[in-house]
Amino acid sequence: MSTTTSSGTVLPFQPSSMSRAQLAAVSFLARYSGATHALYRAQLGRWFSWCQTNGLDPLVGVQRAHVELYIRNLGDAGLMDSSVNTMMHAVRGYFRFAHIDGTIPADPAVYARLPKIHRDESRTQGLDRLELIRFLQVAQTITVYHGALAYLLGINALRASEAAAVRIEDYTDVLRGHRVLHLVGKGNKPATMPLTVPVLRVLEACRGERTTGPLILRPLSGKPIDRRDVYRMVQRMAKSARIPRHISPHSLRHAAITNALDAGVPLRDAQILARHADPRTTEHYDRARGNLDRHGVHFLTAYVAGV
Repeated sequence: MSTTTSSGTVLPFQPSSMSRAQLAAVSFLARYSGATHALYRAQLGRWFSWCQTNGLDPLVGVQRAHVELYIRNLGDAGLMDSSVNTMMHAVRGYFRFAHIDGTIPADPAVYARLPKIHRDESRTQGLDRLELIRFLQVAQTITVYHGALAYLLGINALRASEAAAVRIEDYTDVLRGHRVLHLVGKGNKPATMPLTVPVLRVLEACRGERTTGPLILRPLSGKPIDRRDVYRMVQRMAKSARIPRHISPHSLRHAAITNALDAGVPLRDAQILARHADPRTTEHYDRARGNLDRHGVHFLTAYVAGV
């Protein structure tokens, strides 16, 4: 276990030599592991560094005004409103649990005002039905690894880290007549999803004669891919498919969800596909489709103007 110093440096757990702020950081970070732990540790490191620069203890004596000034500093540093909110996740949790644990008498961040994010419209540029079809077709002509990655992202709506982590052993089971893929998703939540015949076909082509180990490998070195490889491979596929805009791994996940909704999949079933804990998240994808053909203004115009 480790903590973050006032300068942002991570040190081993040494209770006898740690300040109250450092011990509170250890207590908070102990709740998390993996990528979330690393992210929150970095966010707290930035808060500790800002406090050191401004002559503040990161925990004791902090007022709401200090937190407000830090939020403004994040914005002045060029972060988008959504990024500011993300950067505050660990800081707000840090103070909340320090208050719960009785380390501080009150939570100075609970009423701090965060930038308002309008989430009704998504900036993610997904793919429409024809673009997704072309993307999947072109991906298979590059390498079998690109083909498998494209289908896992664009049909099964996997996240980049999830697709990179798929192992051959993860899709050997059959449940109720369906070949299934077992995976561990966001928040370390296990999930099981069926593999349709086209998806299974490209996965088997990618597997070849192998029976164990990571499924998708780097085409040149044969080493397992990571999230950065996923991003680069998606960029290559998008360029080969002549998609005229920036496409990321999340664009493929976005396309899987929105095209499922356009295909008539009920919102609840689309939520299961996306593995969203909150149905409102899936509704956000539904609103963000930008389907102008069925916009209500057409029906209203026909009703009022008779056209």
